[in-house]
Amino acid sequence: MKDVDLNLLPQLQALLELRNVSHAAERVHLTQPSMSGALARLRRHFNDELLVRSGREYVLTPFAQALAPRVNQALAEVQEAMHLSSDFDPGNSDRRFVVAASDYAITVLLRPLRRLMAQQASGVSVEFIPTTGLGHRTDSFAGVDILVGPMGYGFGGESRQVFRDDFVVVMDSRNDLLSRPRLGTADIAAAPHVAGTFGPGVLTPPDRFFQDRGQRPTVVARVSGWQSIPALVAGTDLVALVPRMLAVRMRPDPPVTMVELAPQHEISVVEALYWHPMRSTDPANAWLRYAFQQVAAELPGRAAHEAHPVEIV
Repeated sequence: MKDVDLNLLPQLQALLELRNVSHAAERVHLTQPSMSGALARLRRHFNDELLVRSGREYVLTPFAQALAPRVNQALAEVQEAMHLSSDFDPGNSDRRFVVAASDYAITVLLRPLRRLMAQQASGVSVEFIPTTGLGHRTDSFAGVDILVGPMGYGFGGESRQVFRDDFVVVMDSRNDLLSRPRLGTADIAAAPHVAGTFGPGVLTPPDRFFQDRGQRPTVVARVSGWQSIPALVAGTDLVALVPRMLAVRMRPDPPVTMVELAPQHEISVVEALYWHPMRSTDPANAWLRYAFQQVAAELPGRAAHEAHPVEIV
């Protein structure tokens, strides 16, 4: 253990995770020169470069790749040993949390979460930020306490399901399609669409739905996220697939009608909470996760939302 400085462990973890000296310095509240010095000391200690340049970015050496999970585990055990499981009193706390979430998740969760905080933790604040630009590895959690995102998209860290939703078709209430007694998925695919996108290469549940059926929707407009879509289809001949709980919260004028998919065509989305493993034993983070679970348990179920009697089969 000669010349081992355990104070370098947080710096090492940040460097291995973020692969960027400036970002690692910001993570652990050091200046960039201080972090550069820490990296130099770590390189001497391990007799390995740890980070090597590849084009404009840095990548981990094979040794550093093998070292990273051990560092994470070591820090988790140190933090647990330092009584991170001590009590957290939300009623007397002024803790500020940062939560990354899509516009959809914010629309569904923000209002009931604010009500719960007013009752249980009036001094606590939660700032929601967009997930745009966040990666899917654990480096997504730099500066973020919790990320709310769909399951099945490779988000890293620990996770827990928080709520489930399904998709409905939305269209203007005067759309000619509503006069038909029966609609097929091909009819919907052929209608002009507004599609929500979440970044290059990301297939949304509606994208996968049509892809699995060998159908290509007639997309005439793409927007970031789903929140603005109900207002965009209002007063037009456009249609779109959006999560049910978002559709019922958007009340544009002229009105928009929700149309059910038949049970065999159900498109579901399961939103989950994601957090860095290092925060698993943090009582404040655990309280916030539980608060989200409380909020989600009170969300109205599918039966509470009425849709147009025309069913898409």
